[in-house]
Amino acid sequence: MNFGKLFGICALASGIALAGCGNKPAQTTEAPAATDPTAQTIKVGVMAGPEQAVAEVAGKVAKEKYNLTVELVEFNDYALPNTAVSNGDLDANAMQHKPYLDEDTAKKGLDNLAIVGNTFVYPLAGYSKTIKNLSELKDGATVAVPNDPSNLARALILLEKQGLIKLKDNNNLLSTTLDIVENPKNLKIKEVDTAVAARAIDDVDLAVVNNNYAGQAGLNASEHGVFVEDKQSPYVNIIVARTDNKDSEAIQNFVKAYQTDEVEAEAKKQFKDGVVKGW
Repeated sequence: MNFGKLFGICALASGIALAGCGNKPAQTTEAPAATDPTAQTIKVGVMAGPEQAVAEVAGKVAKEKYNLTVELVEFNDYALPNTAVSNGDLDANAMQHKPYLDEDTAKKGLDNLAIVGNTFVYPLAGYSKTIKNLSELKDGATVAVPNDPSNLARALILLEKQGLIKLKDNNNLLSTTLDIVENPKNLKIKEVDTAVAARAIDDVDLAVVNNNYAGQAGLNASEHGVFVEDKQSPYVNIIVARTDNKDSEAIQNFVKAYQTDEVEAEAKKQFKDGVVKGW
């Protein structure tokens, strides 16, 4: 056998085979899309309703100006968002004032929360279906007030400013009905769940209601309020984060996005000018 000839044939066949393999379409895997290293995402708790609509504008500003994605988590209960921030389920929340934060954190032992910025004063107001001004309020009338500690005190302080009652100490932001020392009209102060206070106006002579719940019931302070909390209120709403993330770029950029003209305009739209800028 001519081994040289055989070797040549095998080499030729091998070359053809390799050439054939080289002509096959390349098996490629599409490269993953490049990610933007500056993009960040945070979760922020807000109350359902008009305040959520305001926060949505803050989220849009955050995305446009700071490439920050804000995922809003909606709540219907004030008792939950602070715990969610504290345990890391949320990065921040925007739904309360400092007196409420102080009371809630003391009660639950939440020692890792921090205020990072102001938003708006959402004034409480007195609403009624039976009277247009306080001179019409009869002796012995029933007045509904929110039952959570900080909003209860806030409502009582507001009633005192209207001359309806007198408190032992109107600087005590946790006053209760036990602190009423004068009640010249013998008003019946009825504590009701904060979330349903707006609906209480069907059953009482006067109800003091938080602005966001009033908005959900189609009420606004400027048009329907018998009296309204003034601009000197200490109850400015705040943005709350944790001590371990309060100085982060994402949190600071969210605060800056919230404190903008666009967000203020949306707040005035949602609350019919019944808000006061807090920064």
